[in-house]
Amino acid sequence: QVQLMESGGGLVQAGGSLRLSCAASGSISSLNGMAWYRQAPGKQRELVASITGGGSAVYADSVKGRFTISRLYGKNTVYLQMNSLKPEDTAVYYCRASGGIYLYWGQGTQVTVSS
Repeated sequence: QVQLMESGGGLVQAGGSLRLSCAASGSISSLNGMAWYRQAPGKQRELVASITGGGSAVYADSVKGRFTISRLYGKNTVYLQMNSLKPEDTAVYYCRASGGIYLYWGQGTQVTVSS
């Protein structure tokens, strides 16, 4: 089993920055890719950014150039640096980790961007 704990959400004005963290614990040796998803009220959960075990990153078009995903392997922690935040970035942000055939999700952290 793997447990994921997100932190770093909050309220910020448009144009501001936040950094989200996701720490994995448990059977972390099985983990490969990690990712951030978000879900706004009334919308489907969507991929924000992902990073493979080898460090390759992929971003949603809506966040390219503003968000950066990074990974601290020694501590099995993944970060999402969010700059130039917009009101449309408001959502609950979820961390996801994959290991073998399993997917693990965190409980989510709220990000609210005021205009």
